[in-house]
Amino acid sequence: MPLRLWWDNSAPLAGAPGAHVLIATQESWRQIAQDIAASGARLLALWTSVGEAGNSTVRAAMLMQPGILVVSLPLASRDTRYPGLEDIFPAASRMQRAAADLTGIFSTDPDSRPWLRHMAWGRDFYPLEHTASQAPLSPPPIDEYHFLRVEGDGVHEIAVGPVHAGIIEPGHFRFSVVGEKVLKLEERLGYVHKGIERRFTEMPLLEGHRLAARVSGDSAVAFSWAYCQALESMAGVTIPPRAQWLRALGLELERIANHLGDLGALGNDAGFAFGFTQFYRLKESLLRATEQALSQRYLMDFVVPGGIRAHLSASGAAALERELTGLMQELPKLRDIYDEHAGVRDRFAGTGVVSPELAARLGLIGLAGRASGQAFDLRVDLPCAPYGDLEMKKCVRVEGDVLARVAVRFDEVTGSCRIIQSLLRTLPSGPHTAPVPVPAAGALGVGIIEGWRGPVLLALEAGANGQIQRCHPQDPSWHNWPVLEHAVIGNIVPDFPLINKSFNLSYSGHDL
Repeated sequence: MPLRLWWDNSAPLAGAPGAHVLIATQESWRQIAQDIAASGARLLALWTSVGEAGNSTVRAAMLMQPGILVVSLPLASRDTRYPGLEDIFPAASRMQRAAADLTGIFSTDPDSRPWLRHMAWGRDFYPLEHTASQAPLSPPPIDEYHFLRVEGDGVHEIAVGPVHAGIIEPGHFRFSVVGEKVLKLEERLGYVHKGIERRFTEMPLLEGHRLAARVSGDSAVAFSWAYCQALESMAGVTIPPRAQWLRALGLELERIANHLGDLGALGNDAGFAFGFTQFYRLKESLLRATEQALSQRYLMDFVVPGGIRAHLSASGAAALERELTGLMQELPKLRDIYDEHAGVRDRFAGTGVVSPELAARLGLIGLAGRASGQAFDLRVDLPCAPYGDLEMKKCVRVEGDVLARVAVRFDEVTGSCRIIQSLLRTLPSGPHTAPVPVPAAGALGVGIIEGWRGPVLLALEAGANGQIQRCHPQDPSWHNWPVLEHAVIGNIVPDFPLINKSFNLSYSGHDL
């Protein structure tokens, strides 16, 4: 069926601009995915739900030219296997495995290895279906997790993690190498077991934004805004213009802070300590100005249902204006130093290449995708207020190496500084929050925000008595971790930290 017909048969859905929902059957589920993939659209998220009556549903959110299409597949029972999408969208495999760990709803994907469980619960216990009292008392047996092996003369394995020599969260990396050249990398993530998706089901709808902000702390504004976007649309609330402008200000501050930190860390991984100290000095100065203006260094509780928590005073706005003016004066000088330093450029250029063709095939998104020719940015292509009123430009490169990902960061810092300056100069007056009633039970909404790493999606279902029935947050790292495995092939082992940092994917956003 032509893609347009699928869209015409869908219905509007609460949440992000252009969001629609389409009910699929077992027969049409894969056909819809194939038609969407053939059009160049991409998979954003896949999750499963078990209803109070035992009814089960698989949902997939697709990013299409008209907007977001959520395809829902009702299942006759939890024991019904649904058709897997891993051959159509490679990123779907880990999402399907994670969904099976949480709900016991399995796809036909031949890779059924556990992804999130890690002995945290038994094989027949599913956190989103069973209660804690139903968990077995004895510790579950150890899983035999079979990594894919590379055989041949001179091939050996290097195991890194899951515990690292630093403060980063756990992740296991299994390298197959000849000498120092990487032939293959396989990751295993999901070690933290925060229980976020289960915790959402125990919370009132009007409080879930606080947990959403903590899915991945470096994307607090993006996740809490996505949550509130879904909630407010389900409740039929339009937030005041001032709140819209200030949410965008918070999101761009979050983007700048993360890019500055990464630019410093990338210099450090290239053996250029000067870059590390300079960019972390700039990041610290920005965080102090953010605290002065908005009462928090990291904006964990800035976005609330109906608007924003903190009021921006004239003195706070002036502090941010001064900080951004100074940052924009220093940034070109530091960029010239990075560009002209022979050692840094040698480490960045041609390292960790993801071609535009491979990026499109594997569904690379966000910052890393734009560095590999995937010219999509929600702030431009599917803008929510106030981005439609701002002069936004996409920052895109095609080389797909570490140098390209560094260049996109530099470009986006400059762009975000200009956006914030424009927001500060055109900030509407009026209230910064509005009341939000509790949505009716059974309501479904989807929020999607272009975070600093890429599109952050959050699907929300309202339960009875103002509770959350189901909340699924999706970090863009789900799509990009598998691409990192390809980016490192053919490089030497010492370049992996540099390649890894150039993506800077979230462990926390993966451990739900």
